[in-house]
Amino acid sequence: MTEQDDAPLVVIGAGGTGGHMFPAAAFAAEMRTRGWSVGLISDVRGLRYAENFPADWKNEVDAASPNLRKPWTLPATALKLSKGVGQAAKLLKTHRARLVAGFGGYPAYPALAAAKRLKLPMLIHEQNAVLGRVNRRFARVADEIVGGFETLERLPSGRKHLPIGNPVRAPIAAQRETVYPPTDGQLRIFITGGSQGARILGEALPLALANHLPPMLRARIKVFQQVREEQINAVRAIYDKAKLDAELQPFFDDMPEQIAKAHLVIARSGAGTVSEIAAIGRPSMLIPLKIAMDNHQTANAASLVDAGAADLIDEDNLYPALIGELIKIRLEDGEDLRARARAAKEAGTVTAASDLADLAEKIAGVER
Repeated sequence: MTEQDDAPLVVIGAGGTGGHMFPAAAFAAEMRTRGWSVGLISDVRGLRYAENFPADWKNEVDAASPNLRKPWTLPATALKLSKGVGQAAKLLKTHRARLVAGFGGYPAYPALAAAKRLKLPMLIHEQNAVLGRVNRRFARVADEIVGGFETLERLPSGRKHLPIGNPVRAPIAAQRETVYPPTDGQLRIFITGGSQGARILGEALPLALANHLPPMLRARIKVFQQVREEQINAVRAIYDKAKLDAELQPFFDDMPEQIAKAHLVIARSGAGTVSEIAAIGRPSMLIPLKIAMDNHQTANAASLVDAGAADLIDEDNLYPALIGELIKIRLEDGEDLRARARAAKEAGTVTAASDLADLAEKIAGVER
């Protein structure tokens, strides 16, 4: 893709994980449909998630995350970030950026710091219900702070956010009108743990499903579970012994379809996962990652828990007997499942990318 000379340019700063890059990509795709050029600034980590990112150009800059537990590394980190800011500033000037949009992660720091230095219009989007460290750093100078959830903790005093929601991928949006499946036959459970959090789910949930459900209910269940590669044989042995139908994969590349077909989703509560479950509208059991920064996964889960669409399970309470009893209660009440699906859908949105693009054009002073 080549940058259009006469098109306004938005430069996106994002990276670190897919949780930052995927909503940024959805926003980028929307901006391109409006005739904008899109540039992406990230570091080597972020660009791993950017193979299909809809940008006219992508550039790697230096970035690093400060580690306060290793203070002797901070001077080198500061130098690396400073170098990255210089690289980003040169890109913004060369390509004549009209707007910079930050989506979090330390790879976004150079683009946002360069925008501040050059006095360019700036917006930041926070996917989680707790403002991340980089977005927190620029929240006082950003033209707008946009959030993925109704609540946003750690905002600077005097600043408010616009709860637009998290932009979701087109395949997720396409599943929003998929009807919740009937509950009088096979019952599908989709279990996903994310890149960091799948291990403990692979230890506790198979035991819950295999050993703590009534045989008649267990016979109706089919499990689709993301399992770490090194755990697959052990997990399969548990399900096989219980004669429980299960499909195990280290990664499901059809997440939208898996969520849409599920009667119950059991997952970590990363911002993207929560937003995708809500966008499609499915009942869920959410297990926040215990080591998540600022406990943001618990805050993320609150939107669906408060809506009556999800159960929150603390990681320290992942006892197979307890989980099995809760799964039994949920799956044996089809009407409650359908009510939870409706509540999830009411809490979700698929218009966040469009709403964010409207705001971006307003900040940049571009008339439609």
